[in-house]
Amino acid sequence: MKSLQISLIIMLMLAMGGCSSARKSDSPKPAADTATVAASIAFNADSAYAYTASQCAFGPRVPNTEAHRLCGDYLAAHLARFGRLTEQRATLTAFDGTVLNARNIICEINPDSARRILLLAHWDCRPWADNDPIESNRRRPVPGANDGASGVAVLMELARMFAQQPPRVGVDILLVDAEDWGQSNAGDDDRSWALGTQYWCRHKHRPDYQPMFGILLDMVGTRNARFPHEYFSAYHAPQILEIVWDEARKAGYGDFFVNRNAIGVTDDHIYINEAGIPCIDIIDLGDGTSFFDGWHTTADDINAISAETLEAVGSTVAKVIYRF
Repeated sequence: MKSLQISLIIMLMLAMGGCSSARKSDSPKPAADTATVAASIAFNADSAYAYTASQCAFGPRVPNTEAHRLCGDYLAAHLARFGRLTEQRATLTAFDGTVLNARNIICEINPDSARRILLLAHWDCRPWADNDPIESNRRRPVPGANDGASGVAVLMELARMFAQQPPRVGVDILLVDAEDWGQSNAGDDDRSWALGTQYWCRHKHRPDYQPMFGILLDMVGTRNARFPHEYFSAYHAPQILEIVWDEARKAGYGDFFVNRNAIGVTDDHIYINEAGIPCIDIIDLGDGTSFFDGWHTTADDINAISAETLEAVGSTVAKVIYRF
């Protein structure tokens, strides 16, 4: 993952509380409180941690590698136990001309429901640790424990939960590929990131697919993570952002889901919103201006992951789903 987007105009809007007055979407209102249902469901943080470790055990999941192929098989087999599985295979050309054998993995839970919610995360790893403080490490791949595996692990555990206690809405879990082979410092108009998501937006797994909204999970596993209001999330889907942060606060996770405006990020949700699906990004932005310390370094390994953070994110998303 990707680049930070910031401009003088955006900074002025943030300073004036611009996110709170952003354009309203047509997002649905939740049903009556379903705390009784949600209370009977427990997000297993230890399970999510184990799923993170299992992905990392394959090695960096860089497209065109054996680790990538084997981990993709593992993820597909896991999700197929809990819903209707669809895969998209595509050859995508990266900014440097490399042809990537990409694989999007989709699991439809409660597939017959007309009212649907999209949950997504990228599962690939960056091929170069180009932000590593040690220069000799910068040609090594990123282990991707937080930037990749953490969001996928939360969705893997949610799939298991939803199989045990099916939600009243349909849920589509989308694991997107080829997100992290982007060009660094390429500017605000750069579209070299999130290639798998861009492909999915052109070739959705259902004709005329239109969920109520989407939630992207990216870098959701480090200790002391902070999830402020990412700018584009607040602009495109303010009602959904408000619902998610409200559920987090009520569940006691307000220290993670902070009510603070943040900069915009070039991430998968950009293209989901362009496709007409209001989508927010739950992403660790610390003080609102930067990524976690291990971002795009070889230090992004399992030692950076906290089960407590995974629980805060997974439990919050589960409560949102059951709320509808």
